[in-house]
Amino acid sequence: MRRRILALALTGLVLYGVAPAVIDVLGGWRDLDRVAPQWWIAVILTQVAGWACMWALQRLALHAHDWFGVVTSQLASGALGRVVPGGAAASAALQYRMLAQSGLERATVATGLAASSVLLLGALSSLPLLAVPALVAGRTIPDGLLEAGALGLVIFAFLFSLGALLMVSDRAVLWVGRAATSVLRRVRRKKPPPEDLPERLQRERDLVRRTLGRHWPRALAAAEGRWLLDFLTLLAALEAVDARPRLTLALLAYCAAQLLAQVPLTPGGLGIVEAGMTGTLALAGVPAGAAAVATLTYRLASYWLPLPAGAAAWVVHRRRFGAADELAAAGAAT
Repeated sequence: MRRRILALALTGLVLYGVAPAVIDVLGGWRDLDRVAPQWWIAVILTQVAGWACMWALQRLALHAHDWFGVVTSQLASGALGRVVPGGAAASAALQYRMLAQSGLERATVATGLAASSVLLLGALSSLPLLAVPALVAGRTIPDGLLEAGALGLVIFAFLFSLGALLMVSDRAVLWVGRAATSVLRRVRRKKPPPEDLPERLQRERDLVRRTLGRHWPRALAAAEGRWLLDFLTLLAALEAVDARPRLTLALLAYCAAQLLAQVPLTPGGLGIVEAGMTGTLALAGVPAGAAAVATLTYRLASYWLPLPAGAAAWVVHRRRFGAADELAAAGAAT
């Protein structure tokens, strides 16, 4: 009970702090008519394609042959994680129970979900490196989502090659760990990183490689695709309001918001993503009104659309596998 009260208090405090940004974004609903139907289609299709990459990654990590349990459990748990404090823990607990209920071994579920989470976080953390090839490719977003998508394919190849190198080379992982340790020592002198950070990174990489086996290239592609398609959702929203900031700055706005959302301060990063994205887009030169409408369009697809989809998935899952107390148990975990 004490943990739940503290979580609610922290959530309320954070939401109070970011309330002005959230109000600005929600105020953009009056201008949603500026978004043409074809851009709504692009926003929804890129978002759903990103979900499909997530399902493919988890299916590989879980060694599951059936898509049904993976899809329904991910949608339902993702929706729960967006509405309850401590959403990450509640989401993981619910998906664990639903996957076990669908017939998967509990040990396989635990290691598979852990491996897919590590791979997704690693893929997200590598996204800022896209600023380097983006600078070479051009300083502004190309006209139209198709050209941006083509650039995304080039960037995807770069990221996939980098990820593949880290998957097969111990020397590369240890070098990244040592470099990160050196940087963190200079940035956080009062709280230096652990001395064994390179070895920790190697152990996590080994967990992913053992769990995925020979399927790791496909899993890596799915993890990278999940974030790149989500970024294309934001690009589509920006194009819809005729905002074309520098691609590097749009990317950094996206990365900053998503990395902040990984810290479980509010459910699904509610408020944090809106504040971070609108603020960084403003720094990228996007007018405040356009930034609010683009952020609202993006969040309607990435935050609000999964809620009804997750509720429907939970109902369908229960009908196939029978009623269970997994939702109540997951909520109690928070």
